[in-house]
Amino acid sequence: MLISKLQSAKKRRNSVNWTYCLPLASLICVFWVYAAIAQAPAAPAPPTVQEQLDSLNVGLDSIWVIIAAFLVFFMNAGFALVESGFCRRKNAVNILAKNLIVFGIATVAYWAIGFAFMFGDSGGNNLIGLAGFFLGGEDNSPAIGDAYKGVFPGLSWTSIPLEAKFLFQLVFAATAATIVSGAVAERIKFIAFLIFSFLLVGIAYAVTGHWIWGGGWLADMGFYDFAGSTVVHSVGGWAALIGAAVVGPRLGRYTEDGRARAIPGHNMGFATLGCLILWLGWFGFNPGSTMDANPRLIAHIALTTNMAAATGGIAATAVAWLYLGKPDLSMIINGILAGLVSITAACAFVSMTSAAIIGAIAGVIVVFAVGFFDSLKIDDPVGATSVHLVCGAFGTLCLGIFSQADAFGAAPAPKMGLFFGGGFEQLMYQAIGVAAVGGFTVAFSFIAWYAIAAVTGGIRVHAEEEVKGLDISEHGMEAYSGFFKEALDGDQS
Repeated sequence: MLISKLQSAKKRRNSVNWTYCLPLASLICVFWVYAAIAQAPAAPAPPTVQEQLDSLNVGLDSIWVIIAAFLVFFMNAGFALVESGFCRRKNAVNILAKNLIVFGIATVAYWAIGFAFMFGDSGGNNLIGLAGFFLGGEDNSPAIGDAYKGVFPGLSWTSIPLEAKFLFQLVFAATAATIVSGAVAERIKFIAFLIFSFLLVGIAYAVTGHWIWGGGWLADMGFYDFAGSTVVHSVGGWAALIGAAVVGPRLGRYTEDGRARAIPGHNMGFATLGCLILWLGWFGFNPGSTMDANPRLIAHIALTTNMAAATGGIAATAVAWLYLGKPDLSMIINGILAGLVSITAACAFVSMTSAAIIGAIAGVIVVFAVGFFDSLKIDDPVGATSVHLVCGAFGTLCLGIFSQADAFGAAPAPKMGLFFGGGFEQLMYQAIGVAAVGGFTVAFSFIAWYAIAAVTGGIRVHAEEEVKGLDISEHGMEAYSGFFKEALDGDQS
């Protein structure tokens, strides 16, 4: 009986313990979870409608600029085809190799020093950027505030990511170096061209670019160049002119009495296709320079660009037909390119009618410019100096003549041009910019070419190598191996 009572008491004690322990454990768990929730950071507030719209705008702007950069990059193929087509087959590999590797050279040069010199903070000197080498440093950030310009104040006006800004500017820089390739074709040493390309993109192009697009002294004065008639094309053209003058004409280019002897290109199909690729690429070159997805402005620029190309080609065809007796295909090609180069500075600030006039005049100019440089015995196999230098300078001046300021949605905008009631003020700014950039680039190019010649033992190949062709002498291969029977004299024309 006693044992039975003790067992009953033990069971009651066990039952009481479980009855109190379970609610107590549950209460502890509730307090622990509440404490954890109280200490956790609050969930971020959902973005406002305006913040979502801003993010969408930046995304669209970035996509547009990147696509435009891809189009400009594809222009390298156009330059390669135009240059190789205008030159002899024995030098085709050399020209293709130059146009291919030059983008690699330009990428490294611009990443290391060029982008910093062009858009980096100048510390107030207005001549050259001094920060942001190797793409280092902080970009402007909306989170910090609009007043903060970052390491690259020259590009703080656009909200796209720094990487997109760099890519778009890089493809422009590479274009300037590619222009030089054609003017010195068929007799320049490969290594000399590579060294000069690095120096041009890393230093000369970047310094003058800072003056105009990086917030330097020409920009402060009021000089405008929307997409690069001077920044890109004239710089490449001036460097090409000095290179062609220093290296000298090709063997057999001029007779003893000074008359020019035609040296036909080997593949006009290449040249024509290259021209069409360049025409396409210009729809990234000029409209992409908005660096934002502004539909009306992009469409206007695309139309002015196309109109100038069209009238440039038509005018060059007519002038060549009348002046040379035949509608020369090479002149048609260069007329189209002349129209494109000439409209590049003013494409955002002029009407369709003005673009048609600018392109047509450029198409006339380029035909006579080719003959002018021949009279000076400046041997330019592809007409790069006539197209990019002469028409680049002409187009830059045209901005001061035909500008209608912000009539087409571009901002900031230059003053009204001479023909639209603005007087000579904007034209004067444009002339000063053309002269300043030309003077600096000429001086730099002379120094660079002669310094390279001193280091490499001359920038020109030996006469025997030139006769044999640079494909064999410089690269040890042929572009059309087995396709042609060699000429008896060994000169593959």
